[in-house]
Amino acid sequence: MDEIQSSMPVKGRGAVSNTTGRFEAHDREAADDGWDLDDTDVAPLRTQVTMETPRTIIARNTSPDIPFDRSINPYKGCEHGCVYCFARPTHAYMGLSPGLDFESRLFAKPNAPELLERELSNPSYTPRTMHLGSNTDPYQPIEKSTASPPVSSKCCRLSIIRFPSPPNHPWFAATLICSPRWRPRAWSTSPFR
Repeated sequence: MDEIQSSMPVKGRGAVSNTTGRFEAHDREAADDGWDLDDTDVAPLRTQVTMETPRTIIARNTSPDIPFDRSINPYKGCEHGCVYCFARPTHAYMGLSPGLDFESRLFAKPNAPELLERELSNPSYTPRTMHLGSNTDPYQPIEKSTASPPVSSKCCRLSIIRFPSPPNHPWFAATLICSPRWRPRAWSTSPFR
C-alpha cells in the first residue's frame, strides 16, 4: 500500500478503509491531525488495472465441500465493492489492503482465453463442471469500457467451440450483473448448467 487514506467513505466504493494488509511488516493508519481539510475537491478514486500473465488458468481443488473441482478466475480484486466479500483478504497476499485496494486495484488476466484453449486442447482433458470467477465476480464493470470482448465471455465462447455437441462443457458463474442490456452475449449460447 503506497498511501495512507482517510477513513471517510469514498463515493462509489463499498469499503471505508484502506488499512495495511495483515502480512505487512509495518502498519499505517490515517489520523486526524486537527487541520480540518476540505474534502469537497478530493478526486474520485479511480480503478487501476494491472495486467498479469499467468502460466495456467484452470485452478483445481479437491475440497469435498464444494460441487466443482476446477475454476477460472480472470480477475483479482472486484470493483463491485461488496463489503461482505470473502475474497477481500486475498489482496493482503500481494501487500495490498482488503479495503479500498481490493475495489480499486484490479489484476486482469488478458491471456486467459489462450491459456484455456491450450488446457482444453490437451487430449487427456475431460470436461467437468467449471466455475467461472470462483474468487471474484467474473464480469467486472471495467469490461464495459474496454474495446475488446470481455475476458470472461471469451472463455465461455471458447468452451462452446471446443465442446460443441452435448453435453458441452458444464459451466456456472455467480455474478452481480443482472442488466439484460449488458449481460454477456455468451450466456445465451453457452452450456451453463
